[in-house]
Amino acid sequence: MSRVTPVFVDLVRVETRLYNAVSARLRAEQGLGLGQFEMLDIIDRVPGCRVLDIVNELAITVGAVSKAVDRLAAMGWCERVAHPQDRRSSVLRLTPEGDKQLAASRPVVEGQLLSLTASVPADDLASIASTLAALRATLEAGAEGQPG
Repeated sequence: MSRVTPVFVDLVRVETRLYNAVSARLRAEQGLGLGQFEMLDIIDRVPGCRVLDIVNELAITVGAVSKAVDRLAAMGWCERVAHPQDRRSSVLRLTPEGDKQLAASRPVVEGQLLSLTASVPADDLASIASTLAALRATLEAGAEGQPG
């Protein structure tokens, strides 16, 4: 086994456990999962956000994102509005209720992540962040891991 394989396995297991722990806390305190939070956050951050923007950021299928956005809209947290230049496309935006949900959820996510990573020295966490950002940029530049 190469040296990179155990690193990959640890990375995946850490990500899975962090994701599940944060999602469980968020669901218990705010009534939404981490996937829903991530989509609300992307809609909030990306000007003129479209389904394809979420697809590209999360590397999941158009169908999965479209269904998830429909569920967010059914909950009253976001809405689809006609794209001003392309009538075949729609732009996503948060509703006032979605803004409130996102604002209430951010501190829960941040607090749980801080708690779960408290045992990692700040310098090590900064190094991990830098390494992961570089790896992510390389993968995204090569369109690696995109669905389909």
